[in-house]
Amino acid sequence: MQRAKCIEAIYPELHDKLVVTNMGACAQELYDLGHRDNFFYLQHAMGLASSIGLGLAQSLPQVKVVVLDGDGSVLMNLGTLATMARYRPANLIHIVFDNGSLLSTGGFPSHTAEGITDLAAVARGAGIPHVDSVSTPYDFMEAAADAFERNALSVIVAKVEAVGPDHYGMHFQLPENAFLFKRWIAEHIRKAS
Repeated sequence: MQRAKCIEAIYPELHDKLVVTNMGACAQELYDLGHRDNFFYLQHAMGLASSIGLGLAQSLPQVKVVVLDGDGSVLMNLGTLATMARYRPANLIHIVFDNGSLLSTGGFPSHTAEGITDLAAVARGAGIPHVDSVSTPYDFMEAAADAFERNALSVIVAKVEAVGPDHYGMHFQLPENAFLFKRWIAEHIRKAS
């Protein structure tokens, strides 16, 4: 299954949620579908998308937060799974696209290649209450629909091909993205109150 197709399939559901991506291919594939101000592409900060998402979920419990992450990033910050399990924000969905490769930093095999490390098992062992491991488009959509519907911390580990976009580039830099994202949050909170 392809990560870009998975992101495309859930894209309509992301219009009213805070979305944080890891760097590289995942960010570019979401951006290519059409940027929205509630999307934050965490460029040049490998491993921290889950931490940013956790902080947002903790401070904004009235908004659903979706983190689109990769296996390499999660492996760089495994402690985030234990921290998420401890605080269990009901509004956080962490989707990990596991391609068994450090695709955005040279394509080297990650620890998940050939089943060496099982991120879904790590998430379960950390105490995440809802963990799905999927490898087909149908199973991905079913797990995503359940996670969007449920009011509980959810992690989806989606096994995908080690294929990335054929180009990289966005029309803005990280500071502008951060400003637009912050403004969207402020406007959303004002409307909700």
